[in-house]
Amino acid sequence: MTAEIAQHLAIVDAERQRRAAEPSLLANVTALKSFQQRRFAHTYADLMQSGRYGAATRFFLDELYGPTDFTRRDAQFGRVAPAVARVFPNEIAETVTILAELHALSEVLDTAMALELADARLAPIDYVRAWRRVGRTKDRERQIALTLRIATQLDHVTRLPLLRNALRMMRTPARIAGLGELQRMLESGFDTFRAMHGADEFIATIESRERALAADLFAPDDDAASLARALAALLA
Repeated sequence: MTAEIAQHLAIVDAERQRRAAEPSLLANVTALKSFQQRRFAHTYADLMQSGRYGAATRFFLDELYGPTDFTRRDAQFGRVAPAVARVFPNEIAETVTILAELHALSEVLDTAMALELADARLAPIDYVRAWRRVGRTKDRERQIALTLRIATQLDHVTRLPLLRNALRMMRTPARIAGLGELQRMLESGFDTFRAMHGADEFIATIESRERALAADLFAPDDDAASLARALAALLA
């Protein structure tokens, strides 16, 4: 687990350094992330308005999508790797590992997409064309699968007796270890999923919509119906 987290974070750091060395690439990636955050908010506008699912949807929007700078949290991920079993319960440590893998894969795919953009002025059709030029169908499927695993894992840990109290008791050790941002994110995820009282419908909705959008984005260029659906889904 420790080695996995470190490996994923090394990938994230490499992507971050590459962008820092290429201002135009950084601008494209930032624009792409902003676009994807708006797309997610558009796709799940109904869930965001839901009393039951709104908080969990916003958690995904804030923690997994968009142009937020996660440098500080990533640094804490790096420090948690050797201390993961000592500071956090096993179920929480597994969640961190899944999140690190998703983070690394998403950063790699975002860079690949950004390299296909002419500039930071991003329209839905530009997104479709970049997606199709990049391809990497298996990686996209893995990206969706990891997103669903995080949701499933959070739903699972909220069902474990006493785990919330155990996580709360980690606040001081986490702060002393310099892991306050990571602790905040984990507590937020735990609380939002626990408040749903079951996430099956939430997870099924994300799976259905993300896979449908990916299918349309990967459709042949001459498939007008798929292109129309993809553009409608991206018009945030």
